[in-house]
Amino acid sequence: MTNTPPFHLAIDGPVAAGKGTVSRLAADRLGFLYVDTGAMYRVAAFLAVEAGVDLTDEAAVTELVSHATIEMHNPLEAEKDGRLTTVIVNGVDVSWKIRTEAISAGSSKVAAYPKVREILVKKQQAIAAGQDVVMEGRDITYRVLPEAQLKIFLTGSDVIRASRRHLQLQTRGEDISYEEVLAGIKQRDEQDIHRTTDPLKRIPEAWEIDTSELSIDQVVDMIVSRANVMRSM
Repeated sequence: MTNTPPFHLAIDGPVAAGKGTVSRLAADRLGFLYVDTGAMYRVAAFLAVEAGVDLTDEAAVTELVSHATIEMHNPLEAEKDGRLTTVIVNGVDVSWKIRTEAISAGSSKVAAYPKVREILVKKQQAIAAGQDVVMEGRDITYRVLPEAQLKIFLTGSDVIRASRRHLQLQTRGEDISYEEVLAGIKQRDEQDIHRTTDPLKRIPEAWEIDTSELSIDQVVDMIVSRANVMRSM
């Protein structure tokens, strides 16, 4: 009897391309663990803000991340309030606290720090070791899970992504204009694409899916179908 290696599905893409929702639904249908790596970088920014540490202080941010206990799990029954994943930092549920626009902008800044990325990438790889996962982020296909059996680059126009993000924030009660969200997304894209350490990019072997004109269900169906075909080979 041979041991079947775990199946790793890696998804990269820019902010608000639908990675979180698509990845979580695909993981549920496949029976895999869903891992939101972007949440870890949000945690890094959150820790800095909470501690009053300047986000430009790379050494201080790295120190905070290195000593933090970060746990993630699928929402329990009592936690099903619209979140895609539950994030516990040093014993405290910060699942929604890390989802503000301010933390989102900060996460892109701290994600550029090599030492912060080194620490968090190791945590991400440890989570995936020995189990089937759908992992999404910015550098999963080539940095975190380079041997993943299925690699996907999920994208969409910045206008469509901004509309989705704006609606999402309004639903949470955040008072922010569409113009501000669009400007933030454009800035985030620039930071993610042009950072020197593990920039956002589509590698040649990644299957690119433009979600601009597709529904969430359509995208999930496409991904689950291909994953099941590959698993049966």
